[in-house]
Amino acid sequence: MQTTINTSVVFEGKGLHLGEAASVVVRPVSADHGIVFRRTDVPAAKADVPALWDNVIISPLNTRIENTYGVSVSTIEHIMAALAGCGIHNALIEVTGPEVPILDGSAAQFVEGFLRVGVKRLNAPLRVIEVLKPVSIQLGDATARLEPADTLHIDFEIDFTDRAIGHQEKTLNMSNGAFVRELCDSRTFCRSSDVDAMRAQGLALGGTLENAVVVDGAEVLSPGGLRHADEAVRHKMLDALGDLYTAGAPILGRYTGHKAGHAVTNTLLCALFDDPSAWRWADADATTAARLPGVGLRRSDLPAVA
Repeated sequence: MQTTINTSVVFEGKGLHLGEAASVVVRPVSADHGIVFRRTDVPAAKADVPALWDNVIISPLNTRIENTYGVSVSTIEHIMAALAGCGIHNALIEVTGPEVPILDGSAAQFVEGFLRVGVKRLNAPLRVIEVLKPVSIQLGDATARLEPADTLHIDFEIDFTDRAIGHQEKTLNMSNGAFVRELCDSRTFCRSSDVDAMRAQGLALGGTLENAVVVDGAEVLSPGGLRHADEAVRHKMLDALGDLYTAGAPILGRYTGHKAGHAVTNTLLCALFDDPSAWRWADADATTAARLPGVGLRRSDLPAVA
């Protein structure tokens, strides 16, 4: 069955890339509404932006969606991952500005809010997207692949010259709360030199060492160091889950990413949906639904940092 949240959840913070104060209210909605962002600072007739793959505007730093009026919402990937990981299929997300707050750079605070208010089961069947055959893409030295599986699996590999990150790889079956236990508290990361370059361009003005893991060679500059030795690859998997959720429904398939980012995952979704023989809609029976992210999730699954 489809789910929505029980009541509204409020988040406040600063956008990492814009440096503007922003707040978010997540509201419950009816079945088959899907995930929709609403800009409260623009005229109501132009304010809604569905969180769908064909509304994504390619960006190297985050995931940005835009409607036909040119109204956009940036940095949706962390809250999208939280919704997917908590098994929430319908929500209206009101945003006061053009970007979702970065909070601490992870999805943990979004997850905590959803678990605190709970979810409501709706009397409507849940449809899933079943991958029928392998689909692969390559952009530069980055690759991504989707292939058939009975639930969502994510395999990821990264390789950075900075010794604080280096080579990392991880595989997870995303069923039954794995996202909340394993990934949700992993923060976005960047090099100190990248921060300097972005600030020189007027970007990342709201970013601090408190909402991202900043590394410089072998050194981690952020207070408290890493939450996980492989926090970087875990965050990449978090991003991938959020970006995959712009498919419009849970995906049954194995996602494999190598040096992949937001643009790569969106290009993969485009390739999947461009081939009608590669996927199909399916109603989730009880066995399938029991394997989806968020099913059986308990508040005790949430890491202590949230």
